Amino acid sequence: MQEENKYNKLVAQNIRILRKQNKYSQEYLAELIDRTREHINRLETGRETIGFPTFIKLAEVFGVSLDELAGFEKSK
Repeated sequence: MQEENKYNKLVAQNIRILRKQNKYSQEYLAELIDRTREHINRLETGRETIGFPTFIKLAEVFGVSLDELAGFEKSK
């Protein structure tokens, strides 16, 4: 359980960093991946575990690999 929380926190941080680097609002990002702003907020704060389809959509929108989004590789 502790390992899962660590993973959620890392992914949450990466989503927020990438969103800000791309100058996207939470609302705009939500529109791009067909979710709500509240959903993006919950992902970024680690209050919700990301589902694989959303994970893939975010990686595509940000132009990063799944490994980069997960924190296994550094974003370019």
